[in-house]
Amino acid sequence: MVRARVLAIVAAAGLLGACDRPWTTPEKGAAVGAAAGTGIGLVTGGSFGAVVGAGLIGGAVGYLGGVAVDKSR
Repeated sequence: MVRARVLAIVAAAGLLGACDRPWTTPEKGAAVGAAAGTGIGLVTGGSFGAVVGAGLIGGAVGYLGGVAVDKSR
């Protein structure tokens, strides 16, 4: 249990620390969309597949929204 928790913390730190430049608008949109989709899936009590699907769909919609915002600038 402790080993899994440490591994998760190290993985999260690696993902967050690996950013060598500021995020683009599509990247921000994908991250927020995936987090929102996954959170909504969890709150509604969906199965694991539904939660993962909601996160993937949210990430895709967030990315496309970010691309649209980026192009309008």
